[in-house]
Amino acid sequence: MVRRLSAAALRRLVGELGKLQESPPEGISVTINEDQITEINAIIQGPEDTPYERGQFHVRLTIDESFPNTPPKGIFVTKIFHPNVSEQGEICVNTLKKDWQKHYGIEHVLITVKCLLIYPNPESALNEQAGKLLLERYDDYARHARLMTEVHAMKKRPLEDAESENREPKSANVSKASTASETAAASKSGSTTPSSPTSKRSTVSAKDKRKKNLRRL
Repeated sequence: MVRRLSAAALRRLVGELGKLQESPPEGISVTINEDQITEINAIIQGPEDTPYERGQFHVRLTIDESFPNTPPKGIFVTKIFHPNVSEQGEICVNTLKKDWQKHYGIEHVLITVKCLLIYPNPESALNEQAGKLLLERYDDYARHARLMTEVHAMKKRPLEDAESENREPKSANVSKASTASETAAASKSGSTTPSSPTSKRSTVSAKDKRKKNLRRL
């Protein structure tokens, strides 16, 4: 909660978050919850030319009362296959541990996490399977990471959009089939439309007959 932070820490945090919203780092966006300002939610775009490309990864940083003397706690909310991220989302990076400096800010932490997607460190793996694959069979590692990205980190189209797309061709086909059947029926019966020349001639001859009858009267 906000009340746990000192006044100085709170001012610093508010200033950092305001700066992040006005001028965010490339590929990173931050959402501020004024009721829970010590819980920072960010979206990190998967860097190009990595298995995480086109993914959108939700990262949460939690600030405790000792900030900035101690680092935030960071987790990946979005599932990801990465040597330095556990299956529970815990992040292993020195910036959030022994290398933390009190002058580091939230922006520095988020950029570090994004860089981790470009340069994973298998030597300090929390996900042993990912670390081993990265070292021994990179193609398998990349394939698995890409699959996880596609399943968990890519936006899916709303169901109603897909349903409407499926309906449109069917209605078009029904309309075409109806028109075709009407044409076929007309050609079989030999019927003509009201605007055909034959019907026009019939109308004209009927008028002539009425005129002749009037003259006789």
